This record gives sequence, structure tokens and C-alpha cells, in this order.
Amino acid sequence: MARRKPASQSPSNRNPANRGAGSARKDIGAGELRIIGGDWRSRKLRFPDAGGVRPTPARTRETLFNWLNFHIAGSDCLDLFAGSGALGLEALSRGAGRVTLVDHTPALARALRDNLRLLKSDNGDVACAEVENYLRHRDRAPFDIVFMDPPFRQGWLEKLFPLLEHEAWINPGGWVYVEHESESPTPAVPASWHLHRQKSAGQVTYSLFRVSPETA
Repeated sequence: MARRKPASQSPSNRNPANRGAGSARKDIGAGELRIIGGDWRSRKLRFPDAGGVRPTPARTRETLFNWLNFHIAGSDCLDLFAGSGALGLEALSRGAGRVTLVDHTPALARALRDNLRLLKSDNGDVACAEVENYLRHRDRAPFDIVFMDPPFRQGWLEKLFPLLEHEAWINPGGWVYVEHESESPTPAVPASWHLHRQKSAGQVTYSLFRVSPETA
């Protein structure tokens, strides 16, 4: 996802001072995303400077997709707090069957649609919506992989984990990737989620959970 500079401190806005290592992300220019693997490797995409969005760093993305190497092909993915689309578009480049990107900022949602057209991809859907509202009622099949990189220090993961579980958004045996501030412990996850991999880089901790295959 990205790090954002909000206009206010409300939960629906993004706080730059509260977002991990945003100011230290030197590997990409402001307003530009570079795909690092797959069919679109090295493609550069533009996105608006809507509140200081920065893509998830290339090194972090490389680690994540190495973890998911045997699970991306053909998968149905959900990218929450999509921002620049760094995670969702990277997944499509690496062979995901379909990706849904959710972001509440209209300018970013438009840019995501524009970039999907630029890439000539019909496999991406964009929802301009508040993430919490989007997750309250599931009206489609569950996803195989969910990416979550929310604004830090606003309690998003504690609110969204129960929604993902209650509404059965993730297929049994599916995967959940989350980022949070390293200064805080990883929030408690549903009993059916099991930590698969975890790593810290500076102010950010990123974790990959697997949902139990026996989940009803």
C-alpha cells in the first residue's frame, strides 16, 4: 500500500507521522511506482500525490512475494488501503487471477483504474470505499489472499480482523498479509489464523498469516 498525509486525525484519514517508514522510502520517486517482478517487471506507473502516498518498498514487496511464491498464480486477491496499488498490481504482474483494490480517496481510485487500463489488464477491480464499510457485508466469493497495510496508530487491524473473520472474507487455507508499526506488538488475530512468516524493517513489522484449511 502506501504511507499517507491526512488532512485530519479522524480514522478515515491517513496520518503521515503515524505511518511507519514513509519518510525513509528512498527507492522510488514521489508519485511513481515501479513493478519489480512478473510480466510487468520494471514498468513505471504514476499516481497522484493525494496526501503523500508512497508505495510499499521494493525490498519488502520482494520478500512478501517470495513468501507467496507458490500461491499467487491464479489467486483471487484483495488489496485493502490500496493507495498506489503497489501490492495488488504486483500480484497481478506475478500471475494473480484477479485483484480487487479498495481505497477511499477518489483521485487514487481513478489512478488505479487508469493504470489497469494502461497495463491492458481486465483482471483488476477498483472500489472507492471506506475499508470498514466495504468489509461489513460480503456479497461475493471469499478471497485467497488479503493484503492490509493500513495507517498506523489508528487501531485499524484490531477493527478489521474481526470483520474479515465474521464475514468469512478469506478462503480456508488462504493468506493474510499485514503491516504495522514495530513499536507495537502484532494485534491478536482470529484463532483460525496462524503466523507463517514475520519480519521487521526499521519502524515497520510485516507478517503473513495462513487461515486454517479446516476453517468452516
